[in-house]
Amino acid sequence: MGQSMIDLSRAAVRYPSVLVIGGTGFIGGHVVAQLAATGRRVIVPTRHGSRSRKFSVLPTVEVVEANVHDAATLSRLARQADAVINLVGVLHSGRGAAGSRYGPAFAAAHVALPKKIITACTVAGVHRLLHMSALGAAADGSSMYLRSKADGEEAVRTSLLETTVFRPSVVFGPDDAFLNLFAQLQKFFPVMPLGGAEARFQPVFVGDVAQAFVHALENPATFGKVYELGGPRVYTLRELVMLAGALSGHARPVLALPPALARLQAFALEWMPGGPLMSRDNLDSMQQDNVLHGPIAPELGITPSALEAIAPRYLRQHG
Repeated sequence: MGQSMIDLSRAAVRYPSVLVIGGTGFIGGHVVAQLAATGRRVIVPTRHGSRSRKFSVLPTVEVVEANVHDAATLSRLARQADAVINLVGVLHSGRGAAGSRYGPAFAAAHVALPKKIITACTVAGVHRLLHMSALGAAADGSSMYLRSKADGEEAVRTSLLETTVFRPSVVFGPDDAFLNLFAQLQKFFPVMPLGGAEARFQPVFVGDVAQAFVHALENPATFGKVYELGGPRVYTLRELVMLAGALSGHARPVLALPPALARLQAFALEWMPGGPLMSRDNLDSMQQDNVLHGPIAPELGITPSALEAIAPRYLRQHG
């Protein structure tokens, strides 16, 4: 009976099978779960099978070990889907060759991969593509990250597919690498030296981002559109760090660093064991405000959740 219910719900949707590239990540896990809740078959490729354990309780989710950067593999996966969602993104990259606009990791994840996805969709006859960009993405952006995101977004928007692009501000929620990081650091350090302390953000809840993707999937009004996503309130980075400390029970004074010291700190953090906690390119991104230019479009069907209503539920684990 359970299987027949799933089949009936899948028959009622326009895109019954969705390929989610980047589905094992922080945002991807929520997108996959919400898609599965509609009864859709969700295909999630990954190179790390251990990341897929969270999907074991979702009967319509199919995890496939695959390298999505391989064009042939990507084409094979696209042939199994009715729509594709691309959520792949990286926060750090080495510097590129002299004169290059961004480093190799940004080029591979943000530019080359979307182009491969477009080709795979075109060959497979898949017309629907939803793509994750970033708030502030611009060809002349202040950082390699923003410039690479802009170039990938441009490739998607100028394709012949039915596309929808999302530009979220910083995303928060359980297991985020933002508020959790600052809460954890304040557990061990008596003071928080902070570069870019006055940078402005409009944090958006991960569940709202996932909901925007799911609501847009079948809505023709979203085809060809670019949507900014953010929460109901704007914060400085200083305010967010202080809030993370207070909610986790380890409030610490924040010491705002002048630009030269902030850059030196970022350079040092690039060499942290286990990967950069912050980079000079992250600091460059914060030169421009990460806030929306207007309210969230009504056709997305979401009401942004307040950070103060959700963050206490998961930050208290650091207490």
